[in-house]
Amino acid sequence: MPVSPGSLPLRLECPNHCVRAVFSVQLDVENNSQYYQTIGGERSDGMTEAKRPEPWLRGTLTDVPAVCRAILHALQLAEEDLAKWCGELSPQQLNARPGGVASVAFQIRHIARSIDRLLTYAEGQQLDERQMVTLKSEMGADAGSEEVFDELHAAIEEAGTRIRALALSDLERARVVGRRALPTTLGGLLVHVADHTQRHVGQAITTAKLIRGLKGSSSD
Repeated sequence: MPVSPGSLPLRLECPNHCVRAVFSVQLDVENNSQYYQTIGGERSDGMTEAKRPEPWLRGTLTDVPAVCRAILHALQLAEEDLAKWCGELSPQQLNARPGGVASVAFQIRHIARSIDRLLTYAEGQQLDERQMVTLKSEMGADAGSEEVFDELHAAIEEAGTRIRALALSDLERARVVGRRALPTTLGGLLVHVADHTQRHVGQAITTAKLIRGLKGSSSD
């Protein structure tokens, strides 16, 4: 049926009732398009603003070839998600190991340092003594929030420069990993930078949620 320009309020609710929001749908009849704007609502995490698109949907880094652009966007998303879900943890929570799982601090340090190690292999090099020492200290139980997030930010900033330097290289170029010289390619290593990072981001966020849940239960 014909629709005139204006605002139509819609209430959207996900099946598990964790997010409830009211949207205003602005209809542009002349251009046959529409856009959505949050005008109110509730979220389980207290947020009410419209959700920002993920980095890969922001139209950024268009000067970087597609594969390396996707990797850079994945690292950007990782940093944003870790800051959102883990940035407010206390030092005690950051180092907690509920049920014996790895701490959030470990996950963040591991992400930062593994990016460096994987890019070293991608550049055709082997790990040096410094990298081996930092690898063995990732499980330390005395991390501070500023310390681990500063390390993460520095690692992702440096990774951006290193990935850009490799962006025009032949992604099929042979590379080897570790003392056993396991075979892979430059493209395989670069893609693994992204998927390995995202895997540990998910683990960090899950652990952070578990820690918050245990805190809530203990206060009941």
